[in-house]
Amino acid sequence: MTNLRDFLKEIEGKGELVRIGEPLSVRHEIPEALRRFDGGKAVLFESVKEYGGSVVGGVCGTRPRILEGLGVESGELYGHLLEAVRNPTPCDVGDGPVKEVVHDEPRLSDFPILTHFETDPGPYITAGIVYARSPDGSVENVSFHRLLVKDDGRMGIRVVPRHLYRLNQMAREAGLDSLDVSISIGVHPAVYVAAAYPAPFGTSEFEMANTLLNGGLTLTECPHVDALAPADAELVLEGKLRLNETDTEGPFVDLSGTTDVEREQPVIELVGAMHREDYVYEGLLPAGAEHRLLMGLGREVRIWEYVRNVVPTVRGVNMTLGGMGWLHCVVSFEKFREGDPKNVLMAIFAAHPSLKHAWVVDSDIDPYDMEQVEWAIATRFRGDEDLLVIPKVRVSSLDPSSDQEKELGCKVGFDATKPLGREGFERPGIPVSDEVKRILDRYSSEL
Repeated sequence: MTNLRDFLKEIEGKGELVRIGEPLSVRHEIPEALRRFDGGKAVLFESVKEYGGSVVGGVCGTRPRILEGLGVESGELYGHLLEAVRNPTPCDVGDGPVKEVVHDEPRLSDFPILTHFETDPGPYITAGIVYARSPDGSVENVSFHRLLVKDDGRMGIRVVPRHLYRLNQMAREAGLDSLDVSISIGVHPAVYVAAAYPAPFGTSEFEMANTLLNGGLTLTECPHVDALAPADAELVLEGKLRLNETDTEGPFVDLSGTTDVEREQPVIELVGAMHREDYVYEGLLPAGAEHRLLMGLGREVRIWEYVRNVVPTVRGVNMTLGGMGWLHCVVSFEKFREGDPKNVLMAIFAAHPSLKHAWVVDSDIDPYDMEQVEWAIATRFRGDEDLLVIPKVRVSSLDPSSDQEKELGCKVGFDATKPLGREGFERPGIPVSDEVKRILDRYSSEL
């Protein structure tokens, strides 16, 4: 199972997919339905008012479903992703179902691209992963980028100063005026997880995904540009990223749920497309659970690595949904010394400079259960002793309360661990036999 539609069959068999048969519009109606089911079941829209095909969303909208797609248990996740980054597997290159239909002169209006919010300046591709490589072919990069439809042949692309930005610079230095790209939409969750992961420059995220898929990812050469794409993707757009052309992009509703600012950004010219005959267009609701989980997951791994250098036992790391998968983090660990919590907090902020607030809790607290986390803050935190405040430091541009021009703000860490050697901080259990537990488990499973 290495493609989207096989994964959809699997989760439907487990009751995790909702099918909506009534026709809904790509303009606001499908996004509103995705919002209604956000953080729950994936949604397949079988009828689209303006188009003949179907649309799906929310596929990676829960942590258990991402784990299901990767085929791992929660405790194995971070090690599994690190193994994929450190040992990427080269992909086979051949043909696949994405080439069932090839368009030489496509129009963006031919595809069911969603308009999400009332402030959107136009339709946005949000579940598209962009592939590009350096002029000498030595470096490949695959990453998420929002794409604003400007007209039938052009898209504005948001490019932050990371890997694609660097490839653009390399192309300019080589005397080129454009960079060939593929935009893949509708792929297996493992490919999306890899594309969202902050891998080092020079690591191919497709090869990382291939390791996650046990060597099952096949790529195909695009017919109109010098780029690769998953051979079993639903839809691939082919384009040329113009290095000397910009246009306004935004305002876009980003992770915070508030609108980002307008910017001058590069433009991609559409030069070709290919897709399955009955392709399923995949959308991702901006600021929804899927957006936040994919953004935060790779940062959890990075924080886990940093914290393990401070304390040996880490129960879990949670880039919380309420913190947009970006600004808030909870780390649960086993405390050995009184100074450990503040050292852990500093390691967390070093691992993810965009973080705004971090909480550290003892290993008896589940970091993914925010009721438990809040209980730990209520019973184990003292503001005059356990608060770490770091003013005037770099923060995320996604934080609307910060100085967004200078990207300066304040980081706050909360030590919600219990003091060593003191009693009165435990929650007593209720002793019952295994037989009673089995009886009660049977009844509770029916609720």
